[in-house]
Amino acid sequence: MTYNPYHIEGVDRKGRFLVTCDHASNMVPPDLGGTLGLPDADMARHIAYDVGALGVSRALAAELDSPLIWADFSRLVIDPNRGEDDPTLLMRLYDGSIIPGNRHADAVERERRLDAYYRPYHSALESLAEARGEVAIVSVHSFTRQLRGRPTRPWHVGILHAWDSRLSDPLIALLEAEPDLTVGRNEPYPGHLPGDAIDRHALKHGRNNTLIEVRNDLIETERAQEHWGRRLAPLLEAALARVPD
Repeated sequence: MTYNPYHIEGVDRKGRFLVTCDHASNMVPPDLGGTLGLPDADMARHIAYDVGALGVSRALAAELDSPLIWADFSRLVIDPNRGEDDPTLLMRLYDGSIIPGNRHADAVERERRLDAYYRPYHSALESLAEARGEVAIVSVHSFTRQLRGRPTRPWHVGILHAWDSRLSDPLIALLEAEPDLTVGRNEPYPGHLPGDAIDRHALKHGRNNTLIEVRNDLIETERAQEHWGRRLAPLLEAALARVPD
């Protein structure tokens, strides 16, 4: 089977959103030997991909009748949610784990990975967004409840945004009205990294956007992922309806 660094689902759907999942997969491509030298337990952790995020993205995109694009390579190979000049683009140490396959990755190898995986994904994402006109980009991620040696994170879901919070503000208000949720604004991470996927495909083009982080222990099963996709979809539709023209 031919390896492809990204996949698009539902390209003919007519909804107003474009769902993206940058950290969907823990795949190490065949031309890297299928491994970065980490044990399976580490490749199953949040350091390699966003656990449960792809299942949520699929359910969400289906409910929104909107397309989904997702990257089919581990963030440890090269991180599609970082700018090309970001020092964390190619990690050698992450949350206490050394990545052996990245130890000797030099500038030439970094450029090769950009050309082989990162740039094709971003080119496809931008082409998909351009083809859909006034689209709202929803980037789906997940986060671990606790980093090693750090306090537990209290949020069930976080909404991340930069200066353009037209979609995020009403979405946060709707989520905060849910009685069983603890919601973080720009938690557990800052809402903007220069050159990240939202910056590149939404902020620079004036497109409505939001980034959703769901705590990964809440979406470990397929049933839970489908639940969150179905739960978030009507809230996103309602939030977009509140965005001023």
